[in-house]
Amino acid sequence: MAPDLIIYTDGAARGNPGPAASGFVVFSANNRIYEESKYLEVATNNIAEHTAVLMALEWLQKNFANQRKIIFFNIDSLLVVRQLNGDFKVKSLKILEVVKKSKSLEKELGLDIRFNHIPREENADADTLVNRELDEQLQSLENE
Repeated sequence: MAPDLIIYTDGAARGNPGPAASGFVVFSANNRIYEESKYLEVATNNIAEHTAVLMALEWLQKNFANQRKIIFFNIDSLLVVRQLNGDFKVKSLKILEVVKKSKSLEKELGLDIRFNHIPREENADADTLVNRELDEQLQSLENE
């Protein structure tokens, strides 16, 4: 079955840990319908990646909870996909906290959610969004 929504998520850290940002872009029938990004200050890349998924799930909760929808999350981090699908154990307590929130929200939503791994080059929209957020925040910090 084709998905009703495709959500591309990404997170980035400049330094690991370092200044970080998370973001997601939502498509419906090939139309970009929403995007959101957030500066995280200091975090690891994995925290930023998982935070992006949590942000998207929170957006779904506000807009699509308990609707019969199929949602594909397209993520370029194989580790994150495997952790969310339960294939890999989460060892970091900070990451585990975010994953637990995501999995709890996923269950509450009543949606058919699938986490898929995609090549990095197919995640350009989310990557651009996150890097723009980081660039803008770091530039504003330099100007203070």
